[in-house]
Amino acid sequence: MHDSAARTVTPALAAAIVAVDPIGTRGAVIKASAGGLRDRWMELLVRLLPSDSRLRHLPLNCPDERLLGGLDLVATLAAGRPISEPGILSQVDGGLIVLPMAERMSALSAARITSAIDRQELLLERDGFAARFPSRLGLVVFDEAHGVEERPPAAILDRVACHLSLDGCTAADLVSSYEPSDVRQAREQMAGVGVSDAIVEALCAAAVAVGALSLNASLLAVRVARAAAALAGRSNVTADDAAIAAQLVLAPRATRLPMEQETEEAQQQQPDQQAAEPATRDAADEGTGQVQDIVVDAALASIPPGLLAQLQATDRRRNGAPPPGRAGKPTKSTSGGRAQGVRRGRPSSRTRLSIVETLRAAAPWQALRRRERPRAADRIDIRFDDFRIKRMKQRAQATTIFVVDASGSSALHRLAEAKGAVELLLADCYVRRDQVALISFGGRGAELLLPPTRSLARAKRNLGAMPGGGGTPLAAGLEAAASLADTLRCKGQTPSLVLLTDGHANLDRNGKPGRGAAEADALAVAKLVKETAVQALVIDTSRTPQPQNARLAEAMGGKYFPLPRADADGVSRLVRSQRRGVP
Repeated sequence: MHDSAARTVTPALAAAIVAVDPIGTRGAVIKASAGGLRDRWMELLVRLLPSDSRLRHLPLNCPDERLLGGLDLVATLAAGRPISEPGILSQVDGGLIVLPMAERMSALSAARITSAIDRQELLLERDGFAARFPSRLGLVVFDEAHGVEERPPAAILDRVACHLSLDGCTAADLVSSYEPSDVRQAREQMAGVGVSDAIVEALCAAAVAVGALSLNASLLAVRVARAAAALAGRSNVTADDAAIAAQLVLAPRATRLPMEQETEEAQQQQPDQQAAEPATRDAADEGTGQVQDIVVDAALASIPPGLLAQLQATDRRRNGAPPPGRAGKPTKSTSGGRAQGVRRGRPSSRTRLSIVETLRAAAPWQALRRRERPRAADRIDIRFDDFRIKRMKQRAQATTIFVVDASGSSALHRLAEAKGAVELLLADCYVRRDQVALISFGGRGAELLLPPTRSLARAKRNLGAMPGGGGTPLAAGLEAAASLADTLRCKGQTPSLVLLTDGHANLDRNGKPGRGAAEADALAVAKLVKETAVQALVIDTSRTPQPQNARLAEAMGGKYFPLPRADADGVSRLVRSQRRGVP
């Protein structure tokens, strides 16, 4: 066995702790993209687990019949009576389920999994029968998100103990000094590991200090501390074991940064005899205050550096910001899109029949129907009530409308950067099927230079020669953009506006000069834009931020960004981040 004083919290140690108690710790959340490091961590975990451990990968968008279980269609049709089959959640009883790309998991699938974890059994009531299956399991959650807002479901994150990131790790961090025999011995010793009240209070104090207020956080931290102690060959949890638990469980769940005053008070309260403490700190020999200091300090030192950005992203999600990569609004569909379950109904030219679900609905009744119609005993008797049609859902196409100020001396610069931004955005629009349009305003009015398109070749042709100079009919530009957005919305699309201007409007909607009337008209049109609930972004390209541009953004219900040195790359990054809800 290994002494805890020599251990540091590495991905290898986290794998060993999960292998000791996969059900009690409920597994691990690994923040990493697909690649060598992640594969090596998984190989290490598999090597440390018992050879008979159950391990299953859960496909993305796994249907309920595979996840939960249900009617064994082939056996039922052959026997003429309902025969059930277990799903993945019960097949892996006592083992681990691997969730790749967990940030894309639906809330419904997450609810199914967390319910099974909480109950440790699966109650199945569907397809005309009821059954109970054991489902004691843990999870290996792979978080492959790139933005701070794109995260696995909160219910999953709350129930899995160990959270770690492989960013910045090297191959040396994945070299474990533990052998399967060490893990096997720790498993056998786990039931006898005790936890003192001082350790429990210290972990709870650390959870409060970092704002990890979910009861699961403290309970899982105690479980991880016991696993760490068992791995070190001890019968009681020490402060070092609790510090490991604080780093793996509590710090990644932090929702606030402690105030400087609190930190200073904690430092002043540290006992002077800390330097003379024994090398092996047993909880029975330590005061509660000293243990709390050790554990709280370990949690605070391990808070992720991007915590504040994550907290801001969480606030935006609560305020209704669109989730990453999903700018288009979800809409119901009768034939296109992705299947979102089934419903009872008759097939037609506008609907899609689900053959498997239709057979599943008819299967339990075959024995009765064969008695009613003996001559058809060798056939499957399907009736109108058995028909199931697919419920489809597809995401509306998103269109970004650039509204560019083509007036004044800096018109050529603004138009050039807008053109570059359009081309950069179009380069990655194919997968999302997004579109981009461009409206310029200058002289006496506004002009649609680029109709909505996702063709980069077409954009380059249309934007080859763009006019510039003259007055600033800001209201006309906004009016043209609002009209285009309304047309796109009527077609079922999701438009958004990006306005690039220095804010010096001097022509009203009728083309008459006058700065006061021009600004009033622009604000009036901006308020109309707000009523349409179109997402808007105002980029101030003037050398110094202009108050009228901030007022314009507020009137549109949009966001304001001063960007005096706007370039194509900066504008495109800003538009992408706002489309994904990230500042």
